[in-house]
Amino acid sequence: MGEKKQSLQILIITGLSGAGKTQVINCLEDIGYYCVDNLPPVLLKKFLELGFQSQNWVSHVALVIDVRGGDFFSDINQALNELRSENIQFEILFLEASDDALVRRFKESRRRHPLSAGSLLEAIQSERNILLDLKTSANIIIDTSNLSVRQLNEKIKELFGSNETNDFVLNVVSFGYKLGIPMDADVIIDLRFLPNPFYDPKMKTMTGEDQDVIDFVLGSPITQRFLKYFMDLYIFLIPNYIKEGKSSLTLAIGCTGGQHRSVVMASFCGEEFKRLGYNTNVKHRDIQKYKAVYKEK
Repeated sequence: MGEKKQSLQILIITGLSGAGKTQVINCLEDIGYYCVDNLPPVLLKKFLELGFQSQNWVSHVALVIDVRGGDFFSDINQALNELRSENIQFEILFLEASDDALVRRFKESRRRHPLSAGSLLEAIQSERNILLDLKTSANIIIDTSNLSVRQLNEKIKELFGSNETNDFVLNVVSFGYKLGIPMDADVIIDLRFLPNPFYDPKMKTMTGEDQDVIDFVLGSPITQRFLKYFMDLYIFLIPNYIKEGKSSLTLAIGCTGGQHRSVVMASFCGEEFKRLGYNTNVKHRDIQKYKAVYKEK
């Protein structure tokens, strides 16, 4: 358990309502943190103990604890002191913003401040007073008054992210146009201009996982020329997608039926992207349909 206590990175997120805690936890979730929002402080130690006992525990945990907990929030200092006495290492990230920024955000969202009993400004000031000690003990304080969502995400990734290439997930999906375009695709590539193995009787009942089909598709001069342009384009695009804050990209590669050409190309491109260091998943959406049909025959 001692090793797990040292290896688990624990981040306590707190701060003013409207300062951006939800956006921060969404960003942390995208870069691999296990996130829990609005955890009562009294459950903090118990939650972490359950994690330490698990054989398949994550390495990064982010927990949002704030005044939404009502009376439970008063236990926060005691809960943190218990962690310190157990030598459980953690960091506190405190988010704040100016009164003007907070008032504007509450007006825009039409959300109710959790401490609302009078005016909005009174609720904000009351929350500032309640959080004063917690702010003093914070490891990191971020003022989000003048930060856009994108800028806040970039700051969080800079502080808590690992290698951006490893955080980014690339999904490569093969599909057949006659069975419909994948609804979750970010980019769609149409391969129906490539020579089609379907018209060769020998390969008609094969799929893009068979070597004869692979050799046929990749051996075409048109394919080779296309691959050069395609890979050059995406070697350029992906780092810029990452820079703009995308955490994942779904690249759908289609041919007529999703049986031959798209399967070969999705597999080939997926391996190339993996070789370049990207966290890549390859899925052949429609191939099982053909395998089942030809097996029956």
